[in-house]
Amino acid sequence: MNSEKAVGKIRESMIRLDGADDLEAVVQAIGDADFVLLGEASHGTSEFYTWRAELSKKLITEKGFSFIAVEGDWPSCYTLNRYLKQYAGTAPNAREALRDFNRWPTWMWANEEILQFSQWLYDYNKPQSVMSKVGFYGIDVYSLWESMDEILRHLEKTGSPELDTAHKAFACFDPYDRNPQNYGVSAAFLSESCEEEVVKLLADLRVARKRSGSDDEASLSDELNALVAVNAERYYRSMVRGGTDSWNVRDRHMVEALERIKASHGQAAKAIVWEHNTHIGDARATDMKADGMINVGQLVREKYGEDRVYAVGFGTHRGTVTASDRWGGEAKTMQVPEAQPDSWEDLMHRAGAFDKIMLFDRKESLFVEPVGHRAIGVVYNPRHERGNYVPSVIAQRYDAFIYIDESHALSPLKQEVLHV
Repeated sequence: MNSEKAVGKIRESMIRLDGADDLEAVVQAIGDADFVLLGEASHGTSEFYTWRAELSKKLITEKGFSFIAVEGDWPSCYTLNRYLKQYAGTAPNAREALRDFNRWPTWMWANEEILQFSQWLYDYNKPQSVMSKVGFYGIDVYSLWESMDEILRHLEKTGSPELDTAHKAFACFDPYDRNPQNYGVSAAFLSESCEEEVVKLLADLRVARKRSGSDDEASLSDELNALVAVNAERYYRSMVRGGTDSWNVRDRHMVEALERIKASHGQAAKAIVWEHNTHIGDARATDMKADGMINVGQLVREKYGEDRVYAVGFGTHRGTVTASDRWGGEAKTMQVPEAQPDSWEDLMHRAGAFDKIMLFDRKESLFVEPVGHRAIGVVYNPRHERGNYVPSVIAQRYDAFIYIDESHALSPLKQEVLHV
């Protein structure tokens, strides 16, 4: 890529991002899409969360979007969803509604930025009818045991006939002491799989939800928790074998969960998705394709067509980020160094040291060549920065890009407050 020409084209095409009103250009570009995928270049940058929230507010109030699906666990997100929709017996306030985000990395959703957005969404929902309230759901696959606990708790409370099937299914997992690696090794190498049991339970709970015909989301929650059990079993079984299978199982699960939630909201429902750029940016426009990896952005574009899907990537030139230096470690505020020369973030910075929006024209030849694009995970080491760049054809990976010149670490909620 000719970097000077690329910088010139960015200057010519960019929209300065000084306030929420500047997002209107993105809203108009989204048009009639009913899947809007909003990314992030890290799980610990304040501006990624706050600008996603501002764009989501506009999509909800101006275009009638129905729910937000996030890279989080169903059980903990459902606790927040119940509060946001003012169900009986829910948390007394938004801070308490975030108490179930207690599995590492807690800062991903238990943070001040989500707290502020939750308070806004609660107030927005308050005057809405039951069917018009906007939901907040987790579509990730990690909560195997938490999801099983939630199913049993609800089926026992309601005396559902599916309780016996659930007990039989989950008894299969008892020998593994709630340790996914123990289960994965046994299932992958010793043929001790619980797949048949959880698949049957999912089928039974899906039939039960359709039979109930209720507007109550409790039966949807049972079904989604069972879906987690099915796909988490497959995920942990494939993870111990290595390779790309576990990644693909996870992203296929997220799409299946997204589709089931959307279907439950009716034919006209429209979905906002919050996930890392590596999930929402089309994998075919990166080196993931050569490794046989797919992702959410690719799958929904392939299935529903590009006119119904709009993907927005996020990135930054420099700043700070909340992350850890090891898996399961303490959250820290870390420095994000200036972007590597001739990376996408560097080109955006050279076009002007301020926040900006790019709307892509896929016919523009300057942005259809691979360029390095930074991705930061929950585990981060700034000293190994060069390895954090994903070769990407930016104009094919995203429909738009929101760039923050200097970003800041998000603010985790204090855990002692969450557990009051």
